[in-house]
This record gives sequence, C-alpha cells and structure tokens, in this order.
Amino acid sequence: MKTKRYPRYPSLFQVNTRVYLSERAAELGRPAILDDIPDRVLEGWVLAGFDLIWFLGIWQTGFAGRQVSGSNPEWLKEYHRVLPDFRPVDICGSCFAIQDYRVHDEFGGDEALDRLRRRLHDHGLRLILDFVPNHTALDHPWVREYPDYYVRGGEEELAAEPYNYRRMETAKGERILAYGRDPYFAGWPDTLQLNYGNPVLREAMDAELRKIAIRCDGVRCDMAMLVLPEVFERTWGIPVAPFWPQVTKTIHDEMPGFLFLAEVYWDLESALQQQGFDYTYDKRLYDRLHERHVRPIREHFLADLNFQDKLVRFLENHDEPRAAAAFSPKTHRPAAIITFLAPGLRFFHQGQFEGRKIRIPVHLRRGPAEPVDHTVAEFYTALIECLRDPVFREGNWRLLECCPAWDGNWTSACFIAYSWTGEDGGKRLIAINYSDHQSQCYVVMPWAGLEGQAWQLYDRMGTAIYERNGDGLAAQGLYLDVPAWAYHVFDVYRAEA
Repeated sequence: MKTKRYPRYPSLFQVNTRVYLSERAAELGRPAILDDIPDRVLEGWVLAGFDLIWFLGIWQTGFAGRQVSGSNPEWLKEYHRVLPDFRPVDICGSCFAIQDYRVHDEFGGDEALDRLRRRLHDHGLRLILDFVPNHTALDHPWVREYPDYYVRGGEEELAAEPYNYRRMETAKGERILAYGRDPYFAGWPDTLQLNYGNPVLREAMDAELRKIAIRCDGVRCDMAMLVLPEVFERTWGIPVAPFWPQVTKTIHDEMPGFLFLAEVYWDLESALQQQGFDYTYDKRLYDRLHERHVRPIREHFLADLNFQDKLVRFLENHDEPRAAAAFSPKTHRPAAIITFLAPGLRFFHQGQFEGRKIRIPVHLRRGPAEPVDHTVAEFYTALIECLRDPVFREGNWRLLECCPAWDGNWTSACFIAYSWTGEDGGKRLIAINYSDHQSQCYVVMPWAGLEGQAWQLYDRMGTAIYERNGDGLAAQGLYLDVPAWAYHVFDVYRAEA
C-alpha cells in the first residue's frame, strides 16, 4: 500500500458516513455500503490536498439508542426543523451511543472498512475513526455483563436527578446507573457513564482503543477531557489516575505515525497535548472569530508555536452551526482565511465547501437538500488551491506587527497579518482587516534582504497586484488601505527588471 509522510500542517476532511451513504444510496437506487464510495471521490479528496479522512459514526449502534433518539421531544422538534419531510425511518440513533466497536452492519461490516482503508492508502490518504472514551450505549454488552464498569447511583440520586440516572437490568440484578455527561449539563439519555475509578474498566477501554487502532491511522477522541482526573473527579466525586499518557505512549511506540486527535474545551488543550495527543481542538479561536474582537484573536496567535502546531483549526464540524449560517457572507471568508492559513491541522467538514447552512443532528441518517452557494464554493476552491502550496504545508509561520499608518491611526489594530516562508525561500504574506470599516496600517516585513530591488505582491485570493520598492518595505513595511472585511493572500516575488 502506498503511504506518505504527514506534512507539517496537514488537512483533514470529515465525512458524515451515514448521511454520505444515504445520499449515495439515493443515487444507486439501493442501500449503499463503504464499498460504494467511488474512487473518483477519493481522487477528489487527493486533488483537494487532504491528508486525513475522518469517517464519523462508522461503529455499530443499537435499538436502545434509536428508541431514545425517537422519543426525546426536543430532538424531535429539531428533526422536523431540519427535514421538512421527516419520517421516523430517518432516525438512526446517535453515532456516539456506541453498542460495539465493529463497523455497522448497514455499512458492510469490518471487511468493508478494511477494503476502504486499503483504497485510501492507495491514494495516499489516511483513515481517522471515532473513539468515545466517556460512555457507551444503553445496550452495550458491558451493561449486562459488567455493570461495575459504570458509575452507579442510588434511589436518592434517581429521585433527585432523573435526568442523570436510570434503572438498568443487568446479570447482577437491577442497578441504578448514571447517564454519560459532562459537569455542566444534564446527562445524555442514550448513554451510560463509564467509571474510570475502576481499574478493570480502564484496562478494558485500553483494549478497545488498541482494537480500533489496528483498523485505522488515527482516532478522534470524543470529549477527551472528560476522563482527565480533575474533570472526572469534579463531575462524579470519584478519584482516578490519568488514562491518556499510558495509552497514547503505548500506541505511539507500537504504531509510529498513529494520530490522536482530541475534542477538548475549557482551556485544557495544553494538558491533553502533554498527555500524548498529537492535535487538540482550537475552539477558542473559533469563538473569538465569532465575537469579532481583533485583539483577542491576535493574542491567541502569540502562543508558543509548538502548542499552535498541534491545534485543530476549524470553522464548522458536526457539533457546531454551519459556517455559512454562523458567519455572515461578509465575515465568513476573512474568518476562513485567518483560520486555515494559520499553523496547525486544517479541518474541513462535509458540506462546508458548498455553503450548506443546516446542521444535521447526529441522530439522523439523512440531511436536507440544499442548493450550492456558488460564491462560497468559488472561495473555497481558491482557498484549497492555496493550501496545496508547500509553503503553507511545510513552511515557517510568523505573526506580524501592524503599525499605525499615521499618528492616531487606531484602525491598524483591526488587522491580523502573518507571513509564511518556505524552505526554498518562497514568501507569502496574509493580511486581513477583520472589522466593519475601512482600515489602514503598515505591515512590518519579516524578511531580510528586501532593500535595493523592486518586489511584486500577487494576491492569490483576489485580483490585486502590487509593485513596491524594497527600501520602503524594509524601512516602513507594506502600506494597506482596505475596505471592511478585506483580505489578501500575497505571493511575494522579486519583480523582473
């Protein structure tokens, strides 16, 4: 099988497996499995510059999850909002209420995944799958066979918090078990909470993870921070030892190149990186882009580059609103430039390039038909072409200073600017006016040797072509006077004599 080295800054594409196969089934006029993903789709991912393909929701779920998904009134309201022609058959149950870590029967089973992985490798792509460490489905075999693997409650807890506990029949008799949850919200009623205070459970979860790891090239760990000792004890009052350091080290040692990606919040990104995660979600940047305050965005990029290199940069995923809905047309594009031309792993979501606006709940197997937003599609086509540039994948990044264009010119604080320098000396400069008004600044140049010659700046995301004297660039920087929300992605070349 063909393999390739990960670039310093790879790109990941998330596929909603259930929704994709439902769409494929509609094309074929019959149920579709993983074998029905055509090679032309894989080739398209390669042409788009992706390195990693995350197939969301590939594992077996069960009847209990579907039953809960189909009986929750709030969820049902959302299904009808998302699908005007909603039918109960559209409910498949949450893909995070996992009954077993084997490939779903509807997708062709484990053998179909093995064939898909070989095809991905033949195209130079790597496979990312889900691992859910915090909880299982209500009908996971462990619930009946090993109820001590789960957090228990009593009659008092059940009476006081019926939204966090339920009765379950097990081989050891009736037990009151806790729903899976985080410390800030009520439990997820289609799941049960694993007890990391039980060393036998920890061994079992280690074994589950190792079983998954031989089937793929990396795992995206759902809500990975929930099993950190300080979080778990705060949530459940049960002291636990660290879980992640040992399992990440063991698998990294046995499988060089295997990737651990953490969904993580609450400023715990660094903690998980230190415990062996290769990449951690960067929700902080996402939130600051929404808030549209430039100073916190710039300060975010002052973090140590070793930390930033391991951040997952995104504008949408299955949990967040669609970018085309969450950001206005005028802010969507500059937010994407800031996000995806920063260092780290670039994470894109199925439907993002087409400008889809409706987030599909993980309980549904089908999404709504939406027209392609051609303006959004054209923008992402150009952006993806930029990201194929080796300078953005392997080069050196630097945050740049933006100085006032004159005394009292406060609008210089509205810019985010950074440079990329390739191993071959290639120069790229990115500048964004992330504000709702015209702004001016001088961008301080990061490169030596600009003096004594002319330079041309060609905007890869627009039509601007600037010619500037190197002496002025070196002394003052690049002068910009641009409209609200404007952005440039410049290739910087010596001008021909």
